[in-house]
Amino acid sequence: MKSFVLVSGPRDAGPGEREVMLHRATAALDQLEVDDVTRIDVPGRGSGDEQSDAGLRLPVQSLIPALQSGSLFGDRVGVLVVDAQALLKSEAEVIAEVIAVADESAVAAVFVAAGTIPAPLGKILKARAEQISIRRLTERSAHDWLATAARERHLRLGDGAADALVKTFGTDVGSLGRALDQLAIDHNVVSGAEIADRFKNRPDEPVWMYGDAVSRGSVGDALRRLEDFLHHEHPLVLLAYLSNDLRRRALASAAPDYETFVARDGGRPGYALEKVWKARNQTKGEDLRRAVDALARADLALKSQPEATHRVMLERLTVALCRWYGGARR
Repeated sequence: MKSFVLVSGPRDAGPGEREVMLHRATAALDQLEVDDVTRIDVPGRGSGDEQSDAGLRLPVQSLIPALQSGSLFGDRVGVLVVDAQALLKSEAEVIAEVIAVADESAVAAVFVAAGTIPAPLGKILKARAEQISIRRLTERSAHDWLATAARERHLRLGDGAADALVKTFGTDVGSLGRALDQLAIDHNVVSGAEIADRFKNRPDEPVWMYGDAVSRGSVGDALRRLEDFLHHEHPLVLLAYLSNDLRRRALASAAPDYETFVARDGGRPGYALEKVWKARNQTKGEDLRRAVDALARADLALKSQPEATHRVMLERLTVALCRWYGGARR
């Protein structure tokens, strides 16, 4: 394996894809047999972190000496760069210059990126790095992952078990793996019925899966996630999530930079806010206003109309949001 590795995934990678990307990155570092690993978590663009004279934000600065140093004992040191797609252009230029002259016998670096790394770093990694591509996880690929993961834990998935796990945890392989760990403690073989009984409380992941499908404009996927969610939760829970998501989209659309957006949201920087910020130009102001009106009417309908009408109303709302959020109107 080459001394430099690029693990790339979908631009809007979710928890499942990120888990797989980090797993492959760790495996690559193990294969490279590095002496020690320095992890760099690149902050989201527009986060407002103070920059040095070299144009590097504070969390990124330690990457340069890490790439230039070697082990005191003559072995290679390792560097893991997470969320490399969020590097600023000025940072990518400096890092590219360092990699161009780096001693590959002294240092190995793995870059993890959800999307494209800015040039010229992306260009030099394309030429010099081992390429590992992670595709978007589907329910089919989650089943494949489950089969391998269960064997590794000496656990056999009986009738309906894989379907029950995917129905409960979706494509989040992190949650799937933790579920398998629990099951392997006192089972050799597990059935779908046992899984349904064991994991009665559905995690928060499905509402995020629904939101991601809507943001992509994927009507079929969003409707399927809607049906799945309503099987376990009350429609008002979904509406509360959509209202909060719309509020954040409106804040991001009006904020001059990421730091202001986070402050106005009253939260802390993180993956959820970064996703909204990156998609801030995807939805027109007119469509945000349409969404506000649609959610208000949906809230009134849920509280005043017969329950038999709720599902059809939410399906229509979902299709509309896919058009407005997913950019089908652009």
